[in-house]
Amino acid sequence: MTTICAIATPPGLGATAMIRISGQNAFGIAGNLFPGKSNFAALEPNHAKFTSLYDLHDGTPDLLDQVVVTKFAAPHSFTGEDVVEISCHGSVYIQQRIIELLVKHGCRIAAPGEFTQRAFLNGKLDLPQAEAVADLIEAQSETAHHAALKQLQGELSNKMAMLHDELLQMASLMELELDFSEEEVEFADRSDLHNLIRNIKDEVGRLLQSYRWGTMLKKGIPVAIVGEPNVGKSTLLNALLQRERAIVSDMPGTTRDTIEDTFVLNGTLFRFIDTAGIRESDDTIEQLGIGRAIDTIRESAIVLWVLDATKSGRETETDLARMADSVDLDNKKIILVKNKSDLLAKPSEQHGEAICISAKKGENIDKVLDCIDSFVRENGIRDLTLLTSERHQALLNGIMTSIERTENGLRQQLPTDLVAEDVRMALRYLGELTGAVSSEDILNNIFGKFCIGK
Repeated sequence: MTTICAIATPPGLGATAMIRISGQNAFGIAGNLFPGKSNFAALEPNHAKFTSLYDLHDGTPDLLDQVVVTKFAAPHSFTGEDVVEISCHGSVYIQQRIIELLVKHGCRIAAPGEFTQRAFLNGKLDLPQAEAVADLIEAQSETAHHAALKQLQGELSNKMAMLHDELLQMASLMELELDFSEEEVEFADRSDLHNLIRNIKDEVGRLLQSYRWGTMLKKGIPVAIVGEPNVGKSTLLNALLQRERAIVSDMPGTTRDTIEDTFVLNGTLFRFIDTAGIRESDDTIEQLGIGRAIDTIRESAIVLWVLDATKSGRETETDLARMADSVDLDNKKIILVKNKSDLLAKPSEQHGEAICISAKKGENIDKVLDCIDSFVRENGIRDLTLLTSERHQALLNGIMTSIERTENGLRQQLPTDLVAEDVRMALRYLGELTGAVSSEDILNNIFGKFCIGK
């Protein structure tokens, strides 16, 4: 396998930069940049050395930079190969010149994700762990970082190993029956098979349900801000974000489209979405905005239902009941917020089930944020093993379908060889998920989404 190199830090000017080299000739190629007194050859693996890096021009060593260089000997490295890491000053010229010298001496520029792909191919990581590297790099909050670390440390892989063992046990029981098919031997008691099916369905079902949470943590838990026109939804958005994100006007119907922004609250990324006021309207543009508001409610996990505290609240239950006819509100956290409390003669923090606030003056906004934050604790999101990959979801759906077909086949007393084929299909799906069964196209698609240098 060829020796590869790449800049492993973000492009552009910075205080320092790091260049990574991996492959069987990594030590030899890097050694060309450290002649004479640099004594690179004598550097022990897993030790860093501050030394001078030279550009050998016409056989004459010209000092290019003073760097910190580290060796990692195979198989004790990230990729499982010999690896050299050079930390240099962040000059774009220095970075590019070092890369040019490495290529001149035999390196190839790494493709996106090629270092991690080599780690997978060399058995340092399985495929879910390798994919977690990308999630870890992209994590925008503490909670997303925590979920990616759990996957990188093998939590999802361990669950996949348990599923593999159970599927293999099912396949073995069926193969045993097939071995004795000529003697017309059939299991007297298939309770073991049915127990295995139930266990597998339960675990796959839990993982599939976690995909909703996993994607929300990556992109931000969606919080819809909804209500009638002119109740202060845009003002509330600005108060929650603590900056002027939306235009505020006393004129009803100012917001015609959704406006959204993200905010990290106690380590979790939330995505606040201001929507058009919901009311009966003949205005075509406003109707489109109202339609998008309804769609936003459908897609959200939390709904901030904003009311005008200066008006009667009797319509609240009617509004919620009407909305429930077109949107499933059962699996959403509904937070009733009564705005404009500063206009009341006797304002209060709580008004029935609603939180009384003044978005304009920032009063009791902290109570709204506390209620939003409680959503994470109530659902125990930090303790879950979360799916974050659409690829994982699709393959687990395939496993669930195969197991359901197996269950139906046993119930209908279909021939064992037909039922066993469904179990084998489930094992193939699982192999694709973990990387035990993978094609070059699949791997290139997965790792091609990584950044160069990782």
